[in-house]
Amino acid sequence: MNVEIGIQNVARPVSFTTDKSADEVIAALRQAHEAQDGMADLVDDKGRHILIPTSAIGYAVIGSETRRPVGFGALEG
Repeated sequence: MNVEIGIQNVARPVSFTTDKSADEVIAALRQAHEAQDGMADLVDDKGRHILIPTSAIGYAVIGSETRRPVGFGALEG
């Protein structure tokens, strides 16, 4: 799943892919927003943690969960 998070006053968004579902990503962002520290801890598909202060989030785009086939095996003749 592709995730793009726009940070206020920063020209480029934070973009990464994750194995989490859209509902899990949304729940993590909401929980961080309601928490006292307000720090979202998201994990990408390589296991890296991405920490973003929720007060700085301008927008979040959470992509589709469908995986696109890659390679010649994906072609149907």
